[in-house]
Amino acid sequence: MIRKTVSSVNEALQGVENGMTFMLGGFGLCGIPENAIAELVRLGINDITCISNNAGVDDFGLGLLLKKHQIKKMISSYVGENDEFERQMLSGELEVELTPQGTLAEKCRAAQAGFPAFYTPAGYGTEVAEGKESREFNGKMYILEKAYEADFAFVKAWKGDDAGNLIFKGTARNFNPSMCGAAKITVAEVEELVPAGELDPNEIHIPGIFVQRIFEGKNYEKRIEQRTVRQRN
Repeated sequence: MIRKTVSSVNEALQGVENGMTFMLGGFGLCGIPENAIAELVRLGINDITCISNNAGVDDFGLGLLLKKHQIKKMISSYVGENDEFERQMLSGELEVELTPQGTLAEKCRAAQAGFPAFYTPAGYGTEVAEGKESREFNGKMYILEKAYEADFAFVKAWKGDDAGNLIFKGTARNFNPSMCGAAKITVAEVEELVPAGELDPNEIHIPGIFVQRIFEGKNYEKRIEQRTVRQRN
């Protein structure tokens, strides 16, 4: 068995450099790799391109990297919860590539599977299709989308083992699985790390072959993005 375990987030992020492209799992603030993001902030890595469904909020998630102007380009689907993101985008400080959510997921999955590109009808006839090849299939127009190319993928899982096998919990099983193996190096942080053989094979969502490094994270805040409660009568 090849052990994928590293002792700390610092060791897990060995090799990250300025100007790299990173994939970061999560949806909203659910299932984001909190420890990896905090380490990127601490390291002061700059001029990075981030591929993520959204950009966190002003003081949490990817918002922490935006606050320190570490992100050069953001490739996302939804960014409406981050005022600093909006400010940087409108001022021209941040390059933004908005992508339909399903297309973003498929561009990750294609990279994971080794497909260089795929055709999709999403975005045809809009700004999304500008500069892209289009083709007709069975009377319907499609545009060619290229798979993502990333240096690191940072994902968060509930449980994992020394071999890198992962189990996601609830809705944290969002963009995380499709980003595993979609970059040159996949780093998984987990809430609980167990010896290989302890996970039920029938419950594993991602096999260890898609993961290069795994570590047990600490101090997860698991913040709720928006909380709506009923007023007492």
